[in-house]
Order: sequence, then structure tokens, then C-alpha cells
Amino acid sequence: MEFSSDWLTLGRHRVRLRSPKGFPTETMRTVAEVVRLAIDNNMSARARLVEIVVQQEQTYDIAVGTTVVEDSVCAPQLEAAMSVVLGLPTEQVNVTVTTVSQEEVDLHFGVYERMLAEKLGVVPPIQ
Repeated sequence: MEFSSDWLTLGRHRVRLRSPKGFPTETMRTVAEVVRLAIDNNMSARARLVEIVVQQEQTYDIAVGTTVVEDSVCAPQLEAAMSVVLGLPTEQVNVTVTTVSQEEVDLHFGVYERMLAEKLGVVPPIQ
């Protein structure tokens, strides 16, 4: 059993919270909700929050998957906005937007989120 990660469903986002130091905390869940709001209000409808990893000293690595290339333009602005909301220096919030082609994923609800997580390497492919 893996105690360093937890799965959280926030609306249409299925997020893996991962903390190498131990089980994800309530603070990570709050960060996930803030990030979800930022993505829902600033990116396309195809953008999904896939994973949040907290490193040492409260550094958050945020993985977002999408099929829309223009979503990657939002990453620097979202990093700055989220760092202000969370009260962290800008260099402690890292947003990585990975774009996959629409042919690589099935757009049905649930399947889309799983396939994005597989493409980003968050979960292994189903055999």
C-alpha cells in the first residue's frame, strides 16, 4: 500500500496528490482546489488537473494535461497568481502543461482523465 499519494475528484478533474514525505495533507487538498479553480477559469474546457507533487520546503509541481495547444500559454500567469493566493514565492509553484493530440485520447468523461494521466506518466497503462 502506498501512503505517499492520494486520489481526489474535484468536478471533472481526477487528481493524484503526492507527497514523498508522507500522506498528503489538508493543505494539499486546499492547493488542489485553488489550482482547479484557476484551470477552470483560465484554460480551455479540455484542460485537466492531473497531479500535484509537493517537494521539500512547500514547492508544488503541478501537472496539467490538455488537447488544446493554447492552454500552455496560461502556465506562467497561473504560477504567479497561485503563488500570490497561496502566499508562496513564485519559484515554489511550477505548472507544467502537457499537450497531447486529440487522436491519442478518448474524449468520454472518465476515460479522458485516465488517458491523460497515462500520457503524463502519472499512472501506468491498463494492461
